[in-house]
Amino acid sequence: MHRVVVLALDGVYPFELSIPVRIFGTATGADGEPLYEVLTCSVDGGPVDTSADFAVAVQHGAEVIDSADTLVLPPFVCAPTEEQDWLPAPLAGALRRLRPSARIVSICTASYVLAAAGLLDGRPATTHWNNADHFQRTFPQVRLDADVLFVDDGQVLTAAGVASGVDLCLHLVRRDHGSAVANRVARLCVVPPWREGGQAQFVDRPVPEPATATTADARQWALGQLHRPISLAELARQAGMSVRSLSRRFRDEVGMTPVQWLTRQRVEHARHLLETTELPVDRVAAEAGFGTAASMRQHLTGAIGISPTAYRKTFRTAGRPLRGAPEPGGAAGLLAATATPGASRPSATS
Repeated sequence: MHRVVVLALDGVYPFELSIPVRIFGTATGADGEPLYEVLTCSVDGGPVDTSADFAVAVQHGAEVIDSADTLVLPPFVCAPTEEQDWLPAPLAGALRRLRPSARIVSICTASYVLAAAGLLDGRPATTHWNNADHFQRTFPQVRLDADVLFVDDGQVLTAAGVASGVDLCLHLVRRDHGSAVANRVARLCVVPPWREGGQAQFVDRPVPEPATATTADARQWALGQLHRPISLAELARQAGMSVRSLSRRFRDEVGMTPVQWLTRQRVEHARHLLETTELPVDRVAAEAGFGTAASMRQHLTGAIGISPTAYRKTFRTAGRPLRGAPEPGGAAGLLAATATPGASRPSATS
């Protein structure tokens, strides 16, 4: 059974701390057997203060990290400063226990810990949008993308703020076991299997007036029309606005253009059909509105780095990860080179 270890640090936010056990702990196979074991630990095995008015008594110390297949770091209360030590010696020692083949996940500002450990050097990553500027100044070697909900770079994954931890954990369930399992988890947890857009939709901006038209109905309509071409003019008519207004409202509401959004919906629909049906690739391309298998191959490869045939084969072979083969040394190998905070660290490439 895949073991997920959650490392709780002092000041941990209770909501984010609970996400891994809620998502991974809900995932079951066809016979109802649990697919993950989730353990929560602290650096020293003692109780952990939270951001609320209570502490958490965990059952394990850092020794359980030795057997982790996935290590998750939830965020904790902090007021980032230029001088802050994000990797004190006890924490660095705990992280070095991670096996080379294991993957490591940060939620929200726990990305600071991964960056301080050198695990994000040269890699794409994200963090909470409100800390993006400070994060980039502090760790200029990280390829920060503050507009996405999460980044999957193989063995090292980062989620943006708060509930994006749900998105990332569901993504990992899907990566490990396919969309049917992930969708069942999402239904049981009463959350969407995946969310549209990125962090841009949550960045501070004036709240629209209640009477302002939205693109919600047009988007719902489009989801039922993915099998055919959809023009911006059609979308605009469904929304009752001009093409220019539609484009502006789309950007405000979902963080992307109408064309980008439509392409994403087609890719997601194609992935679903490839995973759950035996339809020929040409038929999947037609059903998803790509027209030709070549067009779908181009878009799917651009979106997730794998061809339709390889994608289907992956989910027909025990749910192996789509991409991100272990790098030499893996996460633990990088951490082993981090003898002390601030030491020279090797760069990792995606």
